[in-house]
Amino acid sequence: MHSTRRLNHIALILLSLVALLSIACDGSKPEADRPVQLALNWFPEAEHGGYYAAQVHGDYSRSGVEIEILGGGPDAPVVKRVASGEVEFGLTNADGVITARAAGAPVVAVFAPYQINPRCIVVHEHSGIQQISDIENLTLALSQRPAFSHSLRHRYSFPGVTIVPYHGSVAPFVDDPAYAVQGYVFSEPVLARRLGATPRALLVAETGFNPYASVLITSEARLASEPQIVAAVVTAAQRGWIRYLEDSHRTNQHIHSLNPEMDVEILEIGAEMSRELVLVGEGMPITQIGDMSLDRWQLLIEQMEQAQIVKPGQVSAPTCFTTTYLPISGASGGGS
Repeated sequence: MHSTRRLNHIALILLSLVALLSIACDGSKPEADRPVQLALNWFPEAEHGGYYAAQVHGDYSRSGVEIEILGGGPDAPVVKRVASGEVEFGLTNADGVITARAAGAPVVAVFAPYQINPRCIVVHEHSGIQQISDIENLTLALSQRPAFSHSLRHRYSFPGVTIVPYHGSVAPFVDDPAYAVQGYVFSEPVLARRLGATPRALLVAETGFNPYASVLITSEARLASEPQIVAAVVTAAQRGWIRYLEDSHRTNQHIHSLNPEMDVEILEIGAEMSRELVLVGEGMPITQIGDMSLDRWQLLIEQMEQAQIVKPGQVSAPTCFTTTYLPISGASGGGS
């Protein structure tokens, strides 16, 4: 999947970013009198690697904060906990921010490592299914929460498909040749292959629905009351992601200790695949990991309006995110 040229290019980017961030993070530190909490949207996996790397390597402490990372699971109420102030930070995807704001929850994205969403639909290779639009005559396990599953069902007819809830296990897929399941490209397909299946992963992003993933969110109230804490956590998270993509082994050992189902070999595969999803484009400039653009947010809102997930005009793109707290430059916009 990765050419030598591509990997060398990524290595140069990572080294340059490390040098830049070592300069950018020498500023004043906040005075945090308590640990802050970060709620994950799933069980600890590679998708959270950079956030854990920042903890393992002490980047949060060096930025002036202590952080507690809380594991999640299927349908973890991350947005609700962040919006209510129960936890200071959480992880969701960009579409989760939009649905939350449509429901009146004032959460804001402040950092987005995955530029290409790792969400996929996993089918059996022998099914002959080559793309998501080909899916028919099987059982498909999908989350019942918006928005990617709603977007797919709005766009494709899925003839003969029975949709059932996804509960976080690949066992039904392994046992049933007429079964498909949602997943992340470096998680469910890898686990299924380990268990003897022959999975094919179909990226949802290739359909054009590509929300930023593993997005760090906080509340509008937190942005107003503790901007230095937000800046410190974002700075540390960015450094953590740089570390994770450069050398993930120590962090993956820690993640494995928290989630034994994910052994270090699987996590290393996830870290390797994440490089292509976080750092995209052969000619990408030396810029910050975690950046976001107004155009991407606006497109996602339009897609969700078309799928009738949110009402037209219900959510304004500039209110969904801010790049102000990125340590190199917050040049892309965001209104909160």
